[in-house]
Amino acid sequence: MSSKLPVVGEHASSLRSDGSRNYVHPADVHGRFTRLRYIFFAALIAIYVVLPFVKIGGHPAVFMDIVNRRFYLFGSVFNAQDFWLMFFLLSGVGLSLLIVTAIKGRLWCGYACPQTVFLEGVFRRVERWIEGPRAQRLRRNAAGVTFDKVWRKTLKHAIYIVLALLLSHVFISYFVSLPSVVDMVQRSPAEHPTAFTWVIVMSGILWFNFAWFREQLCLIICPYGRLQSAMTDRDTMVIGYDFNRGEPRGKASDPSNGDCIDCKRCVVVCPTGIDIRNGLQMECIGCAACVDACDEIMEKVGRDKGLVRYDSLNGLEGKAKHLGRPRLFFYGGIATLWLIGAAFAFAQSSQFETNVLRLEGAPFSVIDGQVRNAVRVHLINKTSERQTFVVTPETESGIEYIIPQTRIELDSLGSTYLPILAQLPAEQMKRGIKIRLSISMEGNEGRKGTRLVEAPFVGPGS
Repeated sequence: MSSKLPVVGEHASSLRSDGSRNYVHPADVHGRFTRLRYIFFAALIAIYVVLPFVKIGGHPAVFMDIVNRRFYLFGSVFNAQDFWLMFFLLSGVGLSLLIVTAIKGRLWCGYACPQTVFLEGVFRRVERWIEGPRAQRLRRNAAGVTFDKVWRKTLKHAIYIVLALLLSHVFISYFVSLPSVVDMVQRSPAEHPTAFTWVIVMSGILWFNFAWFREQLCLIICPYGRLQSAMTDRDTMVIGYDFNRGEPRGKASDPSNGDCIDCKRCVVVCPTGIDIRNGLQMECIGCAACVDACDEIMEKVGRDKGLVRYDSLNGLEGKAKHLGRPRLFFYGGIATLWLIGAAFAFAQSSQFETNVLRLEGAPFSVIDGQVRNAVRVHLINKTSERQTFVVTPETESGIEYIIPQTRIELDSLGSTYLPILAQLPAEQMKRGIKIRLSISMEGNEGRKGTRLVEAPFVGPGS
């Protein structure tokens, strides 16, 4: 690979003309959007790190206990039978991303995507702190091996590895709980090989990504940029260059030139290395670094800000903007249907689950003129606290029930099987008779706190 310095005028931002990697080194930039992004970065990183420490109802705010198939989400408790609700969670995220993109473009990529948050908010800041600003980094990388170069890069990558390990341990705490992670760290890796392997592999991937792969994840792997042409239109807010105002480019002292002085400052601050003046591009992540950079230059040369700005393609061309577009009404209709479906689905999620199961063997027996059905009730407490459940038989059909325990106490997400014997005189046996049991949660006997379970009562001729 050639060691020449990156050339701004290359035809592809992350490639040199010979097809080799053009390692992007964004220059430092200051401005309102950069400050806003760092505020978002700090908030999102804090949420990511703090959530395993926050407890709601005695459990972490977000905890996916896959081993025991228990899932805690901001005070709500779910088990494996509730996994189908993930459809609404994932589809809701996808739909939200679609709507936001149609209206505001790639705000997700520039302000909230984990790749951007950690790369721009953490790893590149460490790089600037150790290796200096862009010009120094480029000169040092182009030079031969020196002590200064070696110690700086060694320290940088050592910090990267530590950060990758910390991020991996925080991530795994969402699945094995924070106290378990602390306990695992203090013990030999041989005692928990699976968790140890996950942390090492994940740390290696994070180090590789943030130390070397970087913007290539957005350009090569992530499909979002390739889909933006289908999710946006000419009225979607994007970051663009005002061609009519900026052209022709040239020195500020020449009154025949446009406002763009061709300083290429918007290019060198771009985290993907593109030239925003070439129009909307797949590589643009909507971070607004070029907006802050251009505004800074315009202020210095005494011209109005906004040569590069947030605007729609129609707005950049001086055309009228249309807020009520057909696609927004379509997305709004889909969002309404999603809300109705999600509300109905979560409303159906009860605080406990119960059903009647038959025992193995003969479905019934006849003893002393009594037809007997032996069943068992499976009961699961899906709340975050210990609960008491009351079993009440429905006797309108004439069935007599023998229940060894009518009050059952269960821990959070605990389960039990309660054996029940139902019997009916043989002369009263007829088709359609059912075993009916009312299961209620003590102290909450409302709609969600009471369940009626039933099963056919079988016997001769049924």
